[in-house]
Amino acid sequence: MPYRYHRLSFAIAVAALGTAASGPAFAGGYQLNEQSVSSQGYGHAGRSSNVHDATIVFGNPAGMSFLDRAQVTAGATYLDVQNDIDNVTATRTIDSGVASGGAPSGVQVPLGDVPGGNEGDMVGSKVIPFGFYAQPINDRWSFGLGVYAPFGSKTDYESDFQGRYFGDYTEVVVTTVQPTLAYRFNDQLSLGVGVTYNRVDGELRRQLPSEAGFNSGTDIDSRVEGDDEAWGYNIGLIYRPVESTTLGLTYRSKVDYTLEGDFEATDPLGNVVRADNDARLDLTTPETINFSITQQMTPDLKLMFGASWVRWDRFNEIRVTGAGGSTITQEQQSYRNAWAFAVGGEYTVNPQWVLRAGLTLDETPTNDTYRSVRIPSDDRRIFSLGAGWTPIPELTVDVAYSYLTERRTEISQERADLLNGAGGATYEADYKNEAHGIGAQLTYRF
Repeated sequence: MPYRYHRLSFAIAVAALGTAASGPAFAGGYQLNEQSVSSQGYGHAGRSSNVHDATIVFGNPAGMSFLDRAQVTAGATYLDVQNDIDNVTATRTIDSGVASGGAPSGVQVPLGDVPGGNEGDMVGSKVIPFGFYAQPINDRWSFGLGVYAPFGSKTDYESDFQGRYFGDYTEVVVTTVQPTLAYRFNDQLSLGVGVTYNRVDGELRRQLPSEAGFNSGTDIDSRVEGDDEAWGYNIGLIYRPVESTTLGLTYRSKVDYTLEGDFEATDPLGNVVRADNDARLDLTTPETINFSITQQMTPDLKLMFGASWVRWDRFNEIRVTGAGGSTITQEQQSYRNAWAFAVGGEYTVNPQWVLRAGLTLDETPTNDTYRSVRIPSDDRRIFSLGAGWTPIPELTVDVAYSYLTERRTEISQERADLLNGAGGATYEADYKNEAHGIGAQLTYRF
């Protein structure tokens, strides 16, 4: 028994490395898919049905019942994201009465372009780690633990970004710890249930012009940051009607947060123009449903298909309130529910080597009306390759490479509440995003 506790302590220590960083999403919206490199190799097509290692704690907790011994899996995916911003139009306006030195007239007149640049690559490179542990308790029960990032996104534009009045910095990081139990009814059916403890940290920034020239050097820096903790759960089923066919179904619950923190607006000299230490932002990360099927075609070849549905319509707006419920900032999002579909395969070359490939089609939850500079994404195609090497039965090293390309998309935003209501700005641009993901993980079996 002491040896078993020692193994679990080691696994928790490894898993604690699991979410040291978060970056751009390889899934729709601000959802992340970087919780398994073995699954990444076949485009996550068999995420709920193909049992490889301890990462199944996330993919489908019921899958732990089909692991023959205790094991720990830890790894990370390096993402290199590139952004191309073209066809930019950024304009500024001012109230005609204010422009002539009088009282506001309610009529906006054009002032020309917003000065600044559009360098692109506002995401850059990130590393997203994870860690999992799974252990059979007896012939029926299994225990697992995971530490990972299910959601996260970051965009950081240059200081003179022409769309800075709509947002120049956005970061959200969700870290999850998931203890899990699975029960195997028989050789065909298993059920898994996990409880998730989730912590979210977020920060939003945008600039406010302080004079009619809209020069970035005189802008007021407006930012709000906060955090919260909340609980959720997930449920998974695995069913094997015949030995060669595995069906998997996983449900992950929504999680409701109220981020509490500080709002502060400062001028270029560092003077505080406005502050509120009672800033609040309600955020709900959506529930997801994943179904997949794994079919053993021959002793060496598996084919997989997967479908995921995310209830993104819970993300309707970004609304930050201050003391007394006053609105500090409000940005419409109007996300819609979205699907992702994946197909993949896995070929066993010999007892030491496995090769994988997959294709994923991922719908965007954003729409042309409210798509913003904060998350300027569109429909995605993801091509993946992977391999697993098992030099000894106790050890497997998995690697994977994915290439993501998004459909070129347009951002079109407008504000009329700048310069204390006396001015406005517009920003229109075409975005083209792509990313390269290189992942590696190690699994050790006790």
